[in-house]
Amino acid sequence: MKDSNFLKENNARLMWHPMTSPQDSIAQPPKIITGSDGVSITDIDGHRVVDGVGGLWNVNLGYSCTPVKEAITAQLEKLPYYSTFRGTSNDAAIELSYELSEFFAPDGMSRAFFTSGGSDSVETSLRLARQYHKLRGEAGRTKFLSLKKGYHGTHIGCASVNGNANFRNAYEPLLPGCYHIPAPYTYRNPFNETDPAKLAQLCVAALEDEIAFQGPNTIAAMIMEPILGAGGVIPPHESFAPMVQEICNRHGILLITDEVITAYGRTGAWSGARLWGIQPDMMATAKAITNGFFPFGAVMLGERMVEVFENNPAAKIAHGYTYSGHPVGAAAALACLAETKRLNVITNAAARGTQIYEGCLKLMEKHDIVGDVRGGHGLMTAIEMVSDRATKKPIDGDAGSRVQEAAYQNGAMIRISGPNLILSPPLVLTENDANILLSAVDAGLAAA
Repeated sequence: MKDSNFLKENNARLMWHPMTSPQDSIAQPPKIITGSDGVSITDIDGHRVVDGVGGLWNVNLGYSCTPVKEAITAQLEKLPYYSTFRGTSNDAAIELSYELSEFFAPDGMSRAFFTSGGSDSVETSLRLARQYHKLRGEAGRTKFLSLKKGYHGTHIGCASVNGNANFRNAYEPLLPGCYHIPAPYTYRNPFNETDPAKLAQLCVAALEDEIAFQGPNTIAAMIMEPILGAGGVIPPHESFAPMVQEICNRHGILLITDEVITAYGRTGAWSGARLWGIQPDMMATAKAITNGFFPFGAVMLGERMVEVFENNPAAKIAHGYTYSGHPVGAAAALACLAETKRLNVITNAAARGTQIYEGCLKLMEKHDIVGDVRGGHGLMTAIEMVSDRATKKPIDGDAGSRVQEAAYQNGAMIRISGPNLILSPPLVLTENDANILLSAVDAGLAAA
């Protein structure tokens, strides 16, 4: 490995970084992370901080999860790679499909299709939704519905159902036939409604209206995050998801829950679907499935999908990835799932999530820059920052950068996305870790 001077000199010079401009990366070089342990990371200068981002929502078990590391090492020695395309499989992928079908049985899932990550899982879900209707003789069902503010990844199909213009504008025109419904976002919505239950009703009415306008027999699927993540941690009222499922079922529209963030315990429930008491037709999962230690994902499939695909000789899945069912990824996922269940991480996620959420509400009383605090469902919390509480005018980008840097210098890596300060730490966070995180956020808000 090159020395620190070489790494600093070449930082952002020859590598383009996701979700930022090359110019910004050169002007403000990214932090060079060189080490990790527990729930903390260490940069090239030896500065150690609590990781309030959890990698990128995915390091649920922290960085010292030995069982997953050992599983990866053992699998590399045994079988580092083989394809699962037609005619071949591997033992780790077979075992994982069984364990996942057991884990997600309460959500109505019984089959798995393996991918390389979250965007792949969403793209796969969209493709299989269209194929499902074609197999049933309804080839006209090609359209997709989703929520504004929702985030579903970076492939063309994923970007098309994204509900945030920041992830769309540079790449349009995108996939035709994608339509967006107002999100149940009490702080900002077109209805000026602040009551969560009433807002849920209004958003559902907008969904019904859009279905009627498009024609139910033209719509393949509705995709939504159980709790909107990258859009600013927006939890709906508990009535929202069940109402959406009822509408989709009534109109023959498949329901896909994007569980890339919410599956495997982050919400304080084992899945976002289970949190709201629904059973979708497909669940797109990734991120925490391997604790971030290996790129891997899985689309979980419910009985409607199984019945159509497994009872139709024409149901060839002409789709897949070189690394679908990668044996090292599958071995990592098996170890990760076992450790996730052994630690029963939902209990700590709920407790520490409540601690952080209540701590952020106290910071709202202290700092005028805090316009809204959202969370209360596991370790997913957001502070929406404003320059004026009365008008809800968002902060500028420079203010967000100051918050992030001050928090980092005071002990925590946090994520700034637009006006939102997002916290998604590992689910094994301790009470003391959470206090360090809140103290650093306090310092960050003060700096702005």
